[in-house]
Amino acid sequence: MAYTTAAGKGPRGLDRIESASRDEISQLQLERLKWSVGHAYRNVDHYRKVFDGAGVHPDDIRELADLARFPFLNKSDLRDHYPFGLFAVPRHKVVRIHASSGTTGKPTVVGYTQRDIDTWAGLVARSIYAAGGRPGDIVHVAYGYGLFTGGLGAHYGAERLGCSVVPMSGGQTEKQVQLILDFQPDVIMVTPSYMLTIAEEFERLGLDARGCSLRVGIFGAEPWTGAMRHEIEQRLGLDAVDIYGLSEVMGPGVANECVETKDGLVLWEDHFYPEVIDPETGAVLPDGEEGELVLTSLTKEALPVIRYRTRDRTRLLPPTARSMRRLGRINGRTDDMLIIRGVNVFPSQIEEIILNERVFAPTYLLEVDREGHLDSLTVHVEWPAGAGDGGAGREAAARDLAHHVKSSVGISVRVKVVDPGALERSAGKARRVIDRRRR
Repeated sequence: MAYTTAAGKGPRGLDRIESASRDEISQLQLERLKWSVGHAYRNVDHYRKVFDGAGVHPDDIRELADLARFPFLNKSDLRDHYPFGLFAVPRHKVVRIHASSGTTGKPTVVGYTQRDIDTWAGLVARSIYAAGGRPGDIVHVAYGYGLFTGGLGAHYGAERLGCSVVPMSGGQTEKQVQLILDFQPDVIMVTPSYMLTIAEEFERLGLDARGCSLRVGIFGAEPWTGAMRHEIEQRLGLDAVDIYGLSEVMGPGVANECVETKDGLVLWEDHFYPEVIDPETGAVLPDGEEGELVLTSLTKEALPVIRYRTRDRTRLLPPTARSMRRLGRINGRTDDMLIIRGVNVFPSQIEEIILNERVFAPTYLLEVDREGHLDSLTVHVEWPAGAGDGGAGREAAARDLAHHVKSSVGISVRVKVVDPGALERSAGKARRVIDRRRR
């Protein structure tokens, strides 16, 4: 391994790099960028092919701006090389595999070496510390465990910081409340929408949520607004802090807000090099302008990502509480992906399942709404013309479709079967999604 470690603690218990000068950060980034691009080129056929095709080579990187000459990595590239085709180390060196839903039935697969796991744990520990967590705290983890990176990412980071972890995972809301009352955790890590559901459960049980032990909530895996932050803080009497990550790049802990400012996500630039591009032209935009976030990993061994298009719309902001730049609030997507209860959902996934069923007409409509504080998805499908009324057959087909969506995509949906021709037709691009959460 050739990249510089830049380890050690600085003032206020921070990692030294968190208070470094801009020149020091840029120099470290350049050293690590050269290593990462070279590592990808030497060990991954895909990178070697696309770099050669674009007429660029790792030796061409002499300054950070040179990265803009290299081609992008898209989510489709991960899908095309499913499952392990983008790994840069032998499979036996991979100690952990995670996955998230892709645009087809195949998930996006991510691998980690032991050093990758150690890096990830360290960055989540740094994130928890930035949010106000401290060694010795009890951390209640209500993110899902399993292939989803949220639960285990939060778990390992909290342990690395020196906290006691309650690996509750999601669901069983009444039990969540009971354990919060019994164990008296200081920190909770969970989706913001489920945090409000937990608050409602406190109230349903006649309990004062503001009187519980929680002082910090670290919320991610789905978009949330300033208004939701205010509501969470008012109802639970804690500091609500944002965390950002995506499995393709690492998982949670790519960026995190600082509790003392709550003014945007500090991107851990010693491990991830950010660019914001015009999503139409691919041109790199100056700091402060909104566009699509592109991330390059600087230290990942198993799955290096070079110029990965996240499809998240944001902007780069100057440093405040830390010496690294911040991400503005994520203002939507540049693709058609939906995030529903923390799960990535593509309309094309649902479409593929409907077509494979060979029961319904190919026209469909996805209706996303918010019931209370949780997202809901209703799949409207048409009963085929000439198939008769259907009756009990419609109900059975709707149950089967809901089951297959749950099995393939990982979320529960309602299926509403309508009469032939009932769904809107268009002479142009069909409207497949109505997202009422944006009201």
